[in-house]
Amino acid sequence: MLTRELLSLTEHHIENCAQYANLLECLGFDPQKVSSPADIPFFPVRLFKEYDLMSIDRKQVFKTMTSSGTTGQAVSKIFVDRDTALIQQKVMVRILSDYWGKQRLPMLIIDTPAVLKDRKTFTARGAAIIGLQVCAREMCYVLNDDMSLNREVLNVFLEKYKGQRFVIFGFTFMVWQHFYRALLEAGEKLDLPEAFLMTGGGWKKLESESVSRDDFKKALREVCGIGHFIDHYGMVEQTGCIYAECECGHLHASNYSDVIIRRPSDFSECGIGEKGIVQVVSVLPHSYPGHSLLTEDEGMILGEDDCPCGRKGKYIRIYGRLKTAELRGCSDTYAESF
Repeated sequence: MLTRELLSLTEHHIENCAQYANLLECLGFDPQKVSSPADIPFFPVRLFKEYDLMSIDRKQVFKTMTSSGTTGQAVSKIFVDRDTALIQQKVMVRILSDYWGKQRLPMLIIDTPAVLKDRKTFTARGAAIIGLQVCAREMCYVLNDDMSLNREVLNVFLEKYKGQRFVIFGFTFMVWQHFYRALLEAGEKLDLPEAFLMTGGGWKKLESESVSRDDFKKALREVCGIGHFIDHYGMVEQTGCIYAECECGHLHASNYSDVIIRRPSDFSECGIGEKGIVQVVSVLPHSYPGHSLLTEDEGMILGEDDCPCGRKGKYIRIYGRLKTAELRGCSDTYAESF
């Protein structure tokens, strides 16, 4: 089913995006030879920085999302129509409901409302927050514009939802820098055993400070009493289709996506347990040719259909950016200012 949908999307983008059609013509693409998601030609994610790529008329653009990047870097521009935006939201809800249930939960956002200043053009940080709105009963931003922790807002939220399940969302370094450290320095401790802490990106800066993923979780448990952790891997080029962390600490592909690991020497497919370049496929991108992308990240497939958490499909580990690739993660690029 996934292969058929990806092939259909490939033909759709060939017909509606001239640059994509040119690339596949150069590659000698033959749809008759496609028998698995790995046979769908991959599109280098970097090309979204160099070209305005869309499979819709510009008048149909509902919103434009941009990737994060350090000062001076070009950013990816992703053009989304209303239908694609709706699909992204629906899938995000379905993926996350498998982790914290189908009920919409209150969300404490470790960010400032200013990140959503331009409603038509979103950075990756803003796009991630907007994507979560459909899952939230209420969103409460806990940082001031100067990124300091607003304790009054925090206390009101925690009092309102005391003893209930809720979500804390933030990019990893921002959670560490502006939430955990602010509480630690103030000598404050919270007890949030029902909270789900959802994070993503930002490990490069933390690891440079010798803070491992286990150290991060241990510290947040000690100061905040966090009961549930959900890290995730995703990108603005495939918004909505995330790889979420299970109870065993593994990142899982969803029913709407797949991941292929390729050898850098010849782009052949790696086996389970072999490091390589991450390729991600998703059935969501209809308004732009982002359904099969070669990322600039290094990763490994840990297994398939045998994760102890019980979820089926592939589960993976992401090691971070390739050494020659630009720094671009939402939290990593923000962390460069520290």
